[in-house]
Amino acid sequence: MALFKSAEERRIERDIKIRQGIRRIEKSIREQGKFQDEFIRNAQQAKKIGDQSQYTFIRNSLKKTATIRKMLERQLLAVKNALLIKRQAEASADFAQSMGLMATEIGKLFGETDLVKTQADWEKAMVQSQTMEERMNMFLDTVEDVAAQDVEMSGATDVVSDAEIDRLIEAETEAEHQKELDKLAALRAELDSLKQPGEKQK
Repeated sequence: MALFKSAEERRIERDIKIRQGIRRIEKSIREQGKFQDEFIRNAQQAKKIGDQSQYTFIRNSLKKTATIRKMLERQLLAVKNALLIKRQAEASADFAQSMGLMATEIGKLFGETDLVKTQADWEKAMVQSQTMEERMNMFLDTVEDVAAQDVEMSGATDVVSDAEIDRLIEAETEAEHQKELDKLAALRAELDSLKQPGEKQK
């Protein structure tokens, strides 16, 4: 195993870690969806047995779950956008590096070195580097601000209202009821098809 990793190896490792982070966030979003389904079933049961205190508690838990899920979805979007920006930057860097190599080779072929131009290009590259660093810092500040707002919103603002949670529970209850009715209708149709022709006429 090499003691020192190349720039490409380090880049690949960073990409792997980013993808792993994206998969973990996606897994967390799926888990929140499962929690939401379980809370809805529990809320339906609490409402069925008339336990209002449990219903209120579950509704609040369901609201928190919906808030967490929305925050995770925003975080996932921010990471994916950052990954796109990173790939764009890498493409620009590859282009600049290729152009730099070609310029060097052309200079060697013509057997001349323009130190004045080299110094000008170096100074320009340094300015561009500082500009890119400033843009990256601005981007990171924006991401941190969004994360801070998510934390504040989850604690101080109702991202999902009680009425929305109630409608969600009611919708699931009606859907379950409709499924039961559909099953009964299918059973009746099957029984009718099994009756003798003489029985159908009676």
